[in-house]
Amino acid sequence: MPRRGKLTDRAYTHIRERILRGELPVGSVLTEVDIAHALGISRTPIRQALGLLLQEGLVEVGPRRQLVVRGFTPEHREELLVLREALESVSVQQACRVMSMDDVDYLRLLLMRQRRAAAERREDDFIELDEEFHLRIAEAARLPILVRFLDQLRGFVRVMRLGSARHPSHLPQVIEEHEAIVDALEERDGDAALEALMHHLHKSDYVGDRRGAGKEKVAR
Repeated sequence: MPRRGKLTDRAYTHIRERILRGELPVGSVLTEVDIAHALGISRTPIRQALGLLLQEGLVEVGPRRQLVVRGFTPEHREELLVLREALESVSVQQACRVMSMDDVDYLRLLLMRQRRAAAERREDDFIELDEEFHLRIAEAARLPILVRFLDQLRGFVRVMRLGSARHPSHLPQVIEEHEAIVDALEERDGDAALEALMHHLHKSDYVGDRRGAGKEKVAR
């Protein structure tokens, strides 16, 4: 994502994080004046930051030509799942060919941290680690452009996840699915890695189950 100076970057990060945390729910009107006042900066970097978020897709133009936090339909969920399947399939198969053992070790470390977060019921941390897990595979595959695409998709998924019901018993299941992916990556088995990834994505209610079932499944 291009940057246009430190103040723009600061405003972009501030607004984006508030959207992803649900502090600015879907439909919230984003005004330059209010945000500039909250950050104590001029409206110009705010306008630039909102332009970046509009390009990214987390913000859209509302019925009164105001910028609002974007909502997502079931059709959007379906499209995001298709895109994740396509992009992350490339990611895991390329990672099998080029990733280092240090990359594998780091993925194992993320799994350990996820287990700890699950045990301590730190769900926000668990989700952050989950997102890092998927992005790290793309980084290990040496595919920086793909990493940016996935990062953008994860922002959409995070917004759609807000307010969904999740049961703590599903957290260990997520970790097991992640572990199966890492095992296949370590063995350099592209077919097994792809199968584990597809199983993981289709078990998830992160972007909406295609059958419309499993309303209490945890986000991946």
